Amino acid sequence: MSGATTKMNGIQALNAAIAEAMEKDPKVILLGEDVADREGGGVIGTTKGLSTRFGDDRVKSTPIAEQAIMGAAIGAALGGYKPIAEIMLMNFTTVAMDMIVNHAAKLRFMSGGQSTVPITIYTLTGAGAQTAGQHADHYEAWFAHTAGIKVVAPSTPADYKGLMLSCIDDPDPCLLVQNMRTLFVPDQVPNDQGPIPLGKANVIQEGSDVTIISYSGMVLTARQALGALAEKGVSAELVDLRTVAPWDKETVLSSVCKTGRAVIVHEAVRQFGVGAEIAATLQEELFGALKAPVRRLGAPYSPVPFAKVLEDAFLVQPADVVAAVESVMK
Repeated sequence: MSGATTKMNGIQALNAAIAEAMEKDPKVILLGEDVADREGGGVIGTTKGLSTRFGDDRVKSTPIAEQAIMGAAIGAALGGYKPIAEIMLMNFTTVAMDMIVNHAAKLRFMSGGQSTVPITIYTLTGAGAQTAGQHADHYEAWFAHTAGIKVVAPSTPADYKGLMLSCIDDPDPCLLVQNMRTLFVPDQVPNDQGPIPLGKANVIQEGSDVTIISYSGMVLTARQALGALAEKGVSAELVDLRTVAPWDKETVLSSVCKTGRAVIVHEAVRQFGVGAEIAATLQEELFGALKAPVRRLGAPYSPVPFAKVLEDAFLVQPADVVAAVESVMK
């Protein structure tokens, strides 16, 4: 990379990635609710300016019909296009689960490899803004459980841009999960930021005592815990998965083999979550090397509450990460 950077947030980084892909390939199209400029360029401005720049034929605002958005995107993909489909909020993917799971994810398998579905679905979620139980759930484990779809969960503006570019280039369906808290945190993004390989984690901080494994919004929470851990003399290694499916087993196993301890942190409900898969793999692969049981942190088995005090209790906090690390250090 050249070294020159621009300060931007996650929304601006996604916009830049989509614009770059559309400029490069006329087969890249975008559709979703309110994505065109006359409707405001997306509910939080992610697609602002794109319909003006690339025209209404390539940037289409749709009715409020998630099943139809996905059906149109699948048809376009089978016809040789590279559709980017916005499902406004992750809870609303439930309306389109049939299209996503039974059609987009399976068409390569059911056609014997003759048909590919190069769709990028991006959606928004995350607690912390009092949007409550039908607007803020993390459902990445559902999709990670579905063979045929890749699941991506960035935490920084540079990762938003690089991972979005990789999703658009991928020949199979990709789901990019935006977390509300990560989108508005600005950071420097290389001007020549290219695609970031899917399935490759980022070691944010190296350490020797314990590995903290996280992704999406909980990376910010884990980062906040690092200072307190350092003050307690704990050398923590922080691994940002970036891609949930496929997840970077090699990097995670290497890190935990080195430290002997692991704490997995995600915003989604703890039960049946991504952390359970990682914990099971660590136990199977590193049983003799583990110095303590693997700890998992996640939300209670509950819908996201509305009241702020309850929402704060629902979310894993930095102090919870510190306490979990202290428990495995004992």
